[in-house]
Amino acid sequence: MGLILLEALGALLLLILIVWWTMFSGRKQGELPAPEDPTAEKLQDKSDPKP
Repeated sequence: MGLILLEALGALLLLILIVWWTMFSGRKQGELPAPEDPTAEKLQDKSDPKP
């Protein structure tokens, strides 16, 4: 019984380590800004008709 609990604890710690690593191992300054897309503004203007 104790061995099963120890194995479950190890699996939980491994899961936490993997989640922590994927969340905080990115760039030091954060993500790069997305390039501006001029077509996105055109699509937004067409969907919002002006009176």
